Amino acid sequence: MFRRTVAVALAAVAASTLVSCGDDTPAASGTTSLSGTVNVFAAASLTGTFTRLGKDFEAAHPGVKVVFNFAGSSALAQQINQGAPADVFASAAPKNMDQVTGKGTATTFAKNKLEIAVPKGNPGKVTGLKDFADPNRKIALCAEQVPCGAAAKKVFEAAHLTPQPDSLEQDVKAALTKVTLGEVDAALVYKTDVLAAKDKIEGIDFPEATQAINDYPIATLTDAKNPATAKAFVDYVLSPEAKTVLTKAGFETP
Repeated sequence: MFRRTVAVALAAVAASTLVSCGDDTPAASGTTSLSGTVNVFAAASLTGTFTRLGKDFEAAHPGVKVVFNFAGSSALAQQINQGAPADVFASAAPKNMDQVTGKGTATTFAKNKLEIAVPKGNPGKVTGLKDFADPNRKIALCAEQVPCGAAAKKVFEAAHLTPQPDSLEQDVKAALTKVTLGEVDAALVYKTDVLAAKDKIEGIDFPEATQAINDYPIATLTDAKNPATAKAFVDYVLSPEAKTVLTKAGFETP
């Protein structure tokens, strides 16, 4: 009887000890919830898709706010190097990503290529890239330091053409706006921009576009103020769910 009583007492002490240890054990890191604001600097051509991805990410993580800064990749790189509070940088070209100091490991998440955009009805009767060398037509291009401008330079070199632009824009959205407002006969923009504005403009494919396909890299910055949420957002952009959104918008997968 005495032995049995001691055994029961020892078992009770052991159980109590296990419960106590369990209470002191911290929660697994994987269960840590995300919070706060994540500042994402992204190329202008990502405006539509990243706005959608940001809303989906916020819905999946209550308490998180995604704040975007959309502009030309070269301008964004300059802002980051000057100390702008960015957690994530998504560029329309590796060159501009490479210009950023203090970046983490960059990963290509999408590709994009150029397409000719003309106003509805094509009033300028533009048929191909050769029309960009016609001084009688009004043409808009991106400036060369912007990824869409650097890509345009490559396709003109491949076609052995010298363009005659009337306007050089600092990002692809500005070039597209010139078309939607009917201020120019044509502009070189990304395929994704043509798809996004297809109710206002028309797109014309051209073979030289394959000579200048842009890689889009994304990275969490090493001095991010909210690194955990920044990394989670980058991981989401690289996820199959996000790739579906990007592909539907006209981006190609890496």
